[in-house]
Order: sequence, then C-alpha cells, then structure tokens
Amino acid sequence: MSQLDSGAVAKSRVAIIGGGVCGLACAVSLQQAGFEVQVFEATTAYGQVGAGIGLGPNAVRALEAMGILEPLLQRLPQGNHFVKGFLFYCGLRDHQLVYDYPAAPELPNVNMQRAAFLEALSSQLLDLHSINFGKRCMSVTESSTNSGALNIYFTDGTTHIADVVLGADGIKSTIRNFIVNSGASMGGAAVQRSRRAVFSNTVYYRGMVPYSALLAAGFKTPMSDRPACFVGPNKHIVFIAIKPRDLVMVSASSTNYNVPLGTESLPEESTWVDDVPRDELQKDFDGWGPDVSILLGLMPEKVSRWSLRVVHPPLENYTRGRVALLGDAAHGMLPHLGAGAGQGLEDALLLVRLLKRPETNRDNLPAVLQTYSDVRRPRAQAVWEVSDRAGRVYDFHGPHGSTPEGLREDLEDICAPIWHYDLDRDLESAIEMLRANGSFAH
Repeated sequence: MSQLDSGAVAKSRVAIIGGGVCGLACAVSLQQAGFEVQVFEATTAYGQVGAGIGLGPNAVRALEAMGILEPLLQRLPQGNHFVKGFLFYCGLRDHQLVYDYPAAPELPNVNMQRAAFLEALSSQLLDLHSINFGKRCMSVTESSTNSGALNIYFTDGTTHIADVVLGADGIKSTIRNFIVNSGASMGGAAVQRSRRAVFSNTVYYRGMVPYSALLAAGFKTPMSDRPACFVGPNKHIVFIAIKPRDLVMVSASSTNYNVPLGTESLPEESTWVDDVPRDELQKDFDGWGPDVSILLGLMPEKVSRWSLRVVHPPLENYTRGRVALLGDAAHGMLPHLGAGAGQGLEDALLLVRLLKRPETNRDNLPAVLQTYSDVRRPRAQAVWEVSDRAGRVYDFHGPHGSTPEGLREDLEDICAPIWHYDLDRDLESAIEMLRANGSFAH
C-alpha cells in the first residue's frame, strides 16, 4: 500500500462543486493521488466566460507543487509562461509612463485564455468520466441514514452521495450557504444562494481587440507581452497582448466611491453579467487620452459588462464538518491584482496536501478541514484587502494621491506580499495545529 493510500480518507468519495480553475486543479491533483473524484460543473461546456486569466508567481508555484504545471504548459499555446512585471500609464492626455513594476527572472507568470486552461485540465489531465456538465447544485445536506455521508441535490432532479464536498462554485456559491447558515435549508431564494456576495460598486467591461487593428489605428502606447494599465480618476483599464500576439485582452474598470461597500444593491432582475453597447463603455471613459479612445473604439460592438460581487464581510469559517470552500466561493475579491485565481490555487494546494497526509482519516477529517480554514482565512483576507487597495490606487484614491510621485510610492512592492508568500509554511502551520490539538500524532 502506498503512502497516499495509507490514510483511510484516500478511499473517500470527493465531490467538487464547480469546475473552474481551482476546482479542476484540485480535482486533477487529488485524482493523480488516487482519490475517487467527481466534478460537477453548472455550465454545459467550457466557453469564453472570464475571457483571460493571469497567474502570478505564487499561483505558478502552487501548480508546480501540485504536479500539474509542466503537463499543463505542454498543452497550452507557446509563449504564455514568462517573466513579467506591470506597466502603469496615465490614462489622460499623453499617457506618460507612471511606474514600471519590475519582476525578477525567478518570478514567472502564466497568462492565457481561461477556456484554454480549463480545456487542457479537463480533457487531457482529468479522467473524462470524472467531470459532469450541466449540474447546478441546489443544496447539500448531511445524511440522516449514512453517518458521515453528504447528499448533494441538483436542479435537474439528480442526486449524488459523497464523503467530502469541496465548494469551488465561485462567487455565486451555493455551498457557501451551507457553511454560513450552519446547515440551514439551502433551497429557495437567490439571496440565500449568494449570501455574503455583495455588489462591489465596480463594473468591469471585458473584451478582446485585434492587435493589428490597434497598430493600424495609431495606438502609440508601447505594447509588449507585459500587462499594462491606464490609471485615472475612478477608473482604470488593464490590457495585455496574448501570444502569438494576435489579440489584446481588455478589462476596463469603473467604480462608484461615493457609497460604502455592501450598501448598494442592484435590482433583483439585473444579471451579474450582461452585454451592453460599446458606446456605453466609451461614454464612461469620455475625456480620457487618445490611446484610450482608440482601444475602446476597437472593442466589440457588444461589450461584456460584469457587475462585480465580492465576499463581504469575510467569512468566519470556510468549513463545516466534511464540507469546505475554496476560491471565490470562500473569499471572492476584486480582480485589480489578478490574485483571485492564485488564492484559489493556494487553497487547493493546502487541501490536497492535507488530504494526502497518511495521518488524515475519516475520523479526523472534519478537524483537518477546519485547520485548512484556520490557516487559509488570514492569508486570503490579506490578499483581498491589498487587491481592494490596488484598485483605489489605480483610481487616484490611494493614500499618496494622484501625482506620479504619489502613485509610484503607493504602487511600489504592492504585489510583494502576494508573490513571495511561503506556500510550504501553510502546510507546516497546519500540521503544527493538528498535532497540537491531537488530530495528528506527534
């Protein structure tokens, strides 16, 4: 019997609700370790939802530690794995360079289309029989007849039984309601299903622009493989050329800073993501510099508009019994540093490492998941807060103001606590806690 199989938990049935970035990465790694894993994804197929994804050095290290970085890169288009920093330009007038955020050679990033990432994981690294599309989770209950088992109910009338449920079902998480309500009924109103997900007062317009069209239109701001950002009052625009440099991903952010977070609700009938005319986006950035006008003028006639939600206030716990949250379901944050996916992968890494431990068994599994929560919550919330602060700096609401000098002071090393985090320390801390409370033997 291998070390991975020596713990009884290795025979457990693991259900992962949500087949996004962190859910699939967790599934692949657990499956490779010998676990019986089923992934339930609400969509019927992977498409362009989310458009692009950027993974910082911490996220790249997490993928590497899970043993799926190299196989993943072999299945992705060439040129997506390289050293980058971040370029900040003024969005007004002459677009002067405000700050060049450096990246050291030992800090690689990965940028790609989200669909390519998910397709590579799901179709080539995961057992095809392990992913179930068109399965929207409606509720989870603890079995009254089978001790330790969990019943999962889907909107299509089907059910599934598992020993462990991992909720990677994003900001609209149904599983989060099970955690927050401590087992109260989860069926019913959408407000319950999205509990703790509040409107961030920020909308994001997303789309792709042909690289050649930008050049032909006279776009003068230097374009490279590095992410860049136009900063300005209450708004900013992030853009990056995707290899082989035929498309440019664009995300334009607009925030209302006049109301406190969580106090403004969108109409009940409003959708989280909708398509709006391009001229609505252009009006939002009226008066900005010439390259901004060119960039936004080349966006599709219908632009995807995201009314961003975040988890607020922070959850007191990511787990309950044999159910745990990871990724946006646990700590959905603003995307201003591109750190959300990385936090989900850090969550997945610690979960996989703990579940694989030979000391982990069916009896101590709730304590193991609770320790995962205790370790991850402070880290994820710290990243949530620095992501929020970054957006304020980009939008001229930083502590040192909107002058080039003030912006440089606020931007310097803003990514350092995210990129340089010690992932191994998470596991060490968890093991120390589990030994201290008697769940693991010394």
